[in-house]
Amino acid sequence: MYSYLNSRALLKISGGDAESFLQAQLSNNINELDNSSIQLNAYCQHQGKMIALFWVMRSNDDFLLSFPLDLLEIIKSRLQMFVIMSDVTIDDVTDDYLQIGVIDENQNNAFTINDKLSLIIANPSELSKFKVISNDFWDKACIDSSLPEIYLLTSEKLVPQMLNLDINEIGVNFSKGCFPGQEVVARLHYLGVAKRRLFAFESDSEINVGDTLFCSTSKSAKARGARYKASGMVVSKVKYKTQFYCLATLEVASKDEKVTLNNEQGPILKRIKNE
Repeated sequence: MYSYLNSRALLKISGGDAESFLQAQLSNNINELDNSSIQLNAYCQHQGKMIALFWVMRSNDDFLLSFPLDLLEIIKSRLQMFVIMSDVTIDDVTDDYLQIGVIDENQNNAFTINDKLSLIIANPSELSKFKVISNDFWDKACIDSSLPEIYLLTSEKLVPQMLNLDINEIGVNFSKGCFPGQEVVARLHYLGVAKRRLFAFESDSEINVGDTLFCSTSKSAKARGARYKASGMVVSKVKYKTQFYCLATLEVASKDEKVTLNNEQGPILKRIKNE
């Protein structure tokens, strides 16, 4: 199955210093990236909060960064700030290529995300070659695969551990060296325990990115002076058939408790126990 991912931006990073530039900016080990895989990378500010979550691809001597379109201007200008005197060129190639999501199919020309999902970068003239389906199928497959997103609404609000990017170092390599926010992210990894993690939920009621999760038994909810202090946040969502599904952060201690959306009287979220 194919989905036309027309709500994603695409940047091309090229030049003799492109690899070392990305290695210094992103959370994963760019040096280990091959020509057939997508590597997840957190792009953090200095306090360790994620500005974006990139799908990074190596294309010969160049690199491609795929991420939600609403972050394009912020990301391009911020990356450009750090080029300085390096031999690095950052080009917006969003309109020059199609991004086609592939579900449960093996394609020789696709970049692999995981065992269910991959991405084809194609010429716009090739769109008619793909029998594309609704993006709802893609969004649901991402939720089933626990593949999160960072949008403008959630940018700079979450650390990588909240999206499970540290587990098996899928999105954060702790031996690669420095990157913005690395000290904060590494300290949490080595000295602490992540209090919030990513979980999948379903509901009979509408869910939106940025909605908060509430659990009346959580320490956050009981914090002094906090009537409805959030226990988590929705990071991606989809309406699939008649149900609503989402990926959301939640306090680990509350994962088996009653969780509602936005406040104590809100719609109930049922956790999908696929971890």
